[in-house]
Amino acid sequence: MALSKEQIARRIARELQDGYYVNLGIGIPTLVANFIPEGISVMLQSENGLLGMGPFPFEGEEDADLINAGKQTVTTLPGSAIFDSATSFGMIRAGKVDLTVLGAMEVADNGDIANWKIPGKLIKGMGGAMDLVAAAKNIIVAMQHTDKYGNSKLLPECSLPLTGIACVKKVVTDLGYFEVTPDGFHCVERAPGVSVDEIKSKTAGRLVIADDCPEMSF
Repeated sequence: MALSKEQIARRIARELQDGYYVNLGIGIPTLVANFIPEGISVMLQSENGLLGMGPFPFEGEEDADLINAGKQTVTTLPGSAIFDSATSFGMIRAGKVDLTVLGAMEVADNGDIANWKIPGKLIKGMGGAMDLVAAAKNIIVAMQHTDKYGNSKLLPECSLPLTGIACVKKVVTDLGYFEVTPDGFHCVERAPGVSVDEIKSKTAGRLVIADDCPEMSF
């Protein structure tokens, strides 16, 4: 069975390391804040100028003035800081972010990512993704494996305008967990109940997957 958005976020949260400064992109990545493993201390950063985000607030406890880059209400942890976006982008461009988790429309098997624009469609802006993919030390993509028409989003090369070149290190989709290698997408774990053949049939880019690829556990 394919992973839910929450399960994708939960699996990505296992990649966090103690002391990391982490930026969470819009969409599935924001859910990672709810699944920080016990014993791990990380500082979550938002490009609109917030350092030290906590999990999403409970219903009725939201503060409309406290939002992330996706305009979702968030909480803060002790020691958090609020500052302007210029300072926030200065932090990103100076290489202070250890890991960024981004959504994507397409990822190529060499690590290219397209996540900011579909030609002909209106957008609010490119956001901080271009700065993040250029400066963050590690980049993990959280996405659906296929589009609404069933077409693979893990491709030999991106067809949409690129956000970054050869920068993605790992991809977690609803079908599995993949590392980007010189040989393409290496499937490290598959979603529970998802077969190796299904992953092969839905991955257009170069794929390395063992017949005995283990299932993800939660």
